[in-house]
Amino acid sequence: MDEVSKKIIGKNEIKNALILALFAGGNVLIEGLPGTAKTSLARTFAQTIGGKFKRIQLTPDMMPADITGFYVYSPTDEPRFVEGPIFANVVLADELNRTTPRTQSALLEAMQERQVTIERQTYPLEKPFMVIATQVQSGSEGTYPLTDVQMDRFLLRVSSYYPTKDEEKQIISTIDSIDEPDIVPVTTVEEIREMQDSVKDVHVSDDIVEYVTSIIQSLRLDPDVASGPSTRSSISLYRCSRVYALLDGRDYVIPDDIKELLHPTTAHRITIKSEAEMDEVTPEIILERVLQTVPVPKL
Repeated sequence: MDEVSKKIIGKNEIKNALILALFAGGNVLIEGLPGTAKTSLARTFAQTIGGKFKRIQLTPDMMPADITGFYVYSPTDEPRFVEGPIFANVVLADELNRTTPRTQSALLEAMQERQVTIERQTYPLEKPFMVIATQVQSGSEGTYPLTDVQMDRFLLRVSSYYPTKDEEKQIISTIDSIDEPDIVPVTTVEEIREMQDSVKDVHVSDDIVEYVTSIIQSLRLDPDVASGPSTRSSISLYRCSRVYALLDGRDYVIPDDIKELLHPTTAHRITIKSEAEMDEVTPEIILERVLQTVPVPKL
């Protein structure tokens, strides 16, 4: 966190989400207006991890092979496979919703299965593997909204806002050092793998599992919800809560962990009915409503 803060002032919610996703083995979607440090934050975070980092600048004319790779054929030699930028430990997919759905879908198999298939040949991706995607707000000119299936592949979604007045003053005052930060890796790929394994030892009681499933079921049955969260939402809550507890120095999950993580793991998986949207009902409002009604277990 300290290394990332050399370049990025504030944005602690996003920094924490990236750490959670890294150790939980998931992907992160960062949304926000242009100029709110989405790309800079993702790139700086990747630099602190070590391992391979690749950036993909998504554009409307990009093809799936530009992401996954392709074969080069020669009349004299055997076909040679050229790896795309998806072959890395951390992949930054910048402005994901500026490219076409066909190219967006090229990320799906990699994000979920940790592999890519090119010309009927399957290639496994390295571990750890993580996609950090950024997108401008939906509805902006020249954007292609992500489908529900694509959104469901992201373990966490967080928003990047303009800095506060104090943060902006600090950015201006330290811009020279921010432009040329001395970012060094603070961990290795092997250490990340070990951390991912140790997370599995964190205890999640039956009461916590019941609490998670009750929340998700209540969301699906909410009268303002057209399409509720999938089982991936429950799994995301489960995985992230173990990491959250471990980073807090505990080997067990408590209800407050679930409450803290419900919004970033679940809000992007909820579709609101059109009539509810007209009444300005949002996924965040529904989440808070459900948290107030589902009984909290006493451990």
